[in-house]
Amino acid sequence: QVQLVESGGRLVQAGGSLKLSCAASGRTSSSYVMGWFRQAPGKEREFVAAMSQSGGIRTYADSVKGRFTISRDNAKNTIYLQMNSLKPEDTAVYYCAADTQGRPIIFRTTTHYDYWGQGTQVTVSS
Repeated sequence: QVQLVESGGRLVQAGGSLKLSCAASGRTSSSYVMGWFRQAPGKEREFVAAMSQSGGIRTYADSVKGRFTISRDNAKNTIYLQMNSLKPEDTAVYYCAADTQGRPIIFRTTTHYDYWGQGTQVTVSS
């Protein structure tokens, strides 16, 4: 079992920055592909970023590439999402997710992630 708890979401002005955290417990997160997804009102949950088990491979959605950075601190069992140059369209609930199946592939679809956090709200005002 893996428990994921996100934090750091809040109201921020457009152009601002925010850093989300995802604390993992139960089993070490260093064995898993970890990802961030988001869901805006009335929309499907979408991929934002993900990182390989070692942290050596990172992939981003085109909409956030160059603005967001995913990272992990395995000593703290924590995943981060640094978000810069925020836009109103970044407003959403952000979810941390773990793919614990041990596959050497980073997936961008929700169905491949088997553990999810409860989400943290990010609101970007214009």
